[in-house]
Amino acid sequence: MSSSATAPRIFRVGIAGCGAISRNHLEAFRALDNVRIVGVCDVDPDRASATAKSWGVPHAVTSVDELLELDLDIVSVCTPHPTHEDVVLQAAAAGVNVLCEKPIATKLESAERMVAACDEAGVQLGVLFQRRFWPASQKIRAAIDDGTLGRAIMAQCSVMLNRAPEYYNRDAWRGTWENDGGGVLMSQAVHQIDLLQWYLGDVAEVYGKVNTYRHGDYIEVEDSATAVITFTSGAMATLEASTAVSPNLGIQLRITGETGASASLTEFPEGSDGRLDLWAVGGKIVVEPVHPDGVEPNVDLSVINGQLIPFHKLQVKDFVQALETGTEPAITGKDALKSLRILLAVYESSRTGQPVRFAEVHRAHAAIPSARAATDQLRSRGKVAGQP
Repeated sequence: MSSSATAPRIFRVGIAGCGAISRNHLEAFRALDNVRIVGVCDVDPDRASATAKSWGVPHAVTSVDELLELDLDIVSVCTPHPTHEDVVLQAAAAGVNVLCEKPIATKLESAERMVAACDEAGVQLGVLFQRRFWPASQKIRAAIDDGTLGRAIMAQCSVMLNRAPEYYNRDAWRGTWENDGGGVLMSQAVHQIDLLQWYLGDVAEVYGKVNTYRHGDYIEVEDSATAVITFTSGAMATLEASTAVSPNLGIQLRITGETGASASLTEFPEGSDGRLDLWAVGGKIVVEPVHPDGVEPNVDLSVINGQLIPFHKLQVKDFVQALETGTEPAITGKDALKSLRILLAVYESSRTGQPVRFAEVHRAHAAIPSARAATDQLRSRGKVAGQP
């Protein structure tokens, strides 16, 4: 048998976009023995060249067409949110697999076209939600599946972050509806929305409000949002999210299952490994401080991104292994569609003042009387205001 017959496949990767998050992708792909990063692409030729030189990448180009000419197996998409679609459609047309940064897109129809194009081309589309790969996140998922928590019935999610004006001014596209697609929901809380739907399942209804309290002088989009989310299982969740918080309070996500047990996941300071701050199972409660003493709460974006590199590595490894084995990656474009649909429904609900309904709640639990029936019942007992 020739040595070439047993040699492992080497995946050729191109990075589209050389902004801040590209470092995570470069680190993650470079860590794999069966991957070669053969090109980087950026509309700014100087930035593309500097990135290629710093990382020892042989090619620096300024268009996706040029990148795809490098005989790629994978394109890693690190461009601004609204440009994801163009890159993904070009890659799919060329038969190249895609790993895309979150959010998958800023418009639902755009994301749907991306998923359809990759399906039709027979290529994989993965989307980065690396927080699913935290051991604590995985432990909660396992506790749902093995019956420790059981089916999740209630959740509370708090995303209370600090962003300084410099964050929004760093790139011209940040904080605009056209180029960022949204504010705290689109750029930050989309990670926790992904975890919510991963734990609680498909969504039936979303009712939400958005506002801009602190950053209105230099952004168009929301810096704060709240929502009530009902799932098709009957489960319910509340969400609060803001970048108007100082100091940064971090992120907490608490899940209660049908067994009555609860678990809470905390990310504080932002970018640090998620940890279980509450494990309330079997009649016992184990807790850790949510905000430990002596921890600096406000963390620069470069530090946040840097601390997430180990989990980018895990997701990138999963994606490459899926290509090796012909299976789906852990997080697909279809999965990313779900989180986008939820956050866009918060915007729509805030605009109209009405809940956005996706589906019916298909699993009934204890019967809840209608408001009319409840009022009639109280009136019959003489307990309604104005009744003797």
